[in-house]
Amino acid sequence: MESVEDVQYVVVHGYRRAFRISGTGPALLLLHGLACDSSTWLDVMPSLSEHFTVIAPDLLGHGESDKPDADYSLGGYANGMRDLLTVLGIDKVTVVGHSFGGGVAMQFAYQFPDRTERVVLVSTGGLGKEVTPLIRFLTVPGSTAAIAAATARPLRPLVGGAMRALARTPLTATRDLDEVARIYESLADPATRRAVQRVTSHVLNWKGQFVTMTDRSYLARLMPVLVVWGRDDMVIPSKHADFAPTQVSDVHVLDDAGHFPHKDHPEEFCRLVTAFIAANEPAHYHRGRWRALLRRGDQFALESVPAVDTVEPAIS
Repeated sequence: MESVEDVQYVVVHGYRRAFRISGTGPALLLLHGLACDSSTWLDVMPSLSEHFTVIAPDLLGHGESDKPDADYSLGGYANGMRDLLTVLGIDKVTVVGHSFGGGVAMQFAYQFPDRTERVVLVSTGGLGKEVTPLIRFLTVPGSTAAIAAATARPLRPLVGGAMRALARTPLTATRDLDEVARIYESLADPATRRAVQRVTSHVLNWKGQFVTMTDRSYLARLMPVLVVWGRDDMVIPSKHADFAPTQVSDVHVLDDAGHFPHKDHPEEFCRLVTAFIAANEPAHYHRGRWRALLRRGDQFALESVPAVDTVEPAIS
């Protein structure tokens, strides 16, 4: 069995995609957040791999994947995940997304309901407007030059070291600074910086997030959804969990956890995900039910959506 530490590579559409894969059983696709990479899942992959085939890619523009001048939209990422899974011979997954990766997870489920069994959202984007000013700053004109200067070689060890030292204090506000330090250091690479700023331009501006999936949340009636958040999240407020689809299977806001609850409480996170999957049968895509729900929107209960597809006259 592959080690969770091992990074593998495959070329899709001419671009190198890095990913980690381990375990056997039903497939879990783990999607990291903005300016992070698959290593964010290392604390939970060994446990999850005891029950599942776990695939954790570096999204395009992140980690060890290529960073081309390409499509960094949510739809583009969803397409990329479909193609990666196809190359790996994996047909259906439970998709788990953290932060920006949660937005990709929701987009994947929306675009490819026939390939999505369940959705797990972890401190996800896409459920509200608020987001930390540090991320909003990436969309401000002139931020490219400012970030390049702030991540210059003489400053990096000092700033990164200070962040990691603060992360070891008991202060709630500094809990996630070890992860922020990794992100800060990665932005010293011009290609990474360009890709991350392209990503942010698709989902937010200096005012906050403008892309939301809440207008399509009624589609969650056809798919089990789990939401996990850290109560002390300083990046995306945990109150956004209240905006999750009312049809979700479960919502857990963990105490003593920040923006990375899967790192703050890996054992609890794995327990929640494993129990959620055990308690919820995979969604089964049915074209007729999907079409009926799209037509009726959130005005009708699930029971009103027909379970059997019917042949209808073409609309001229």
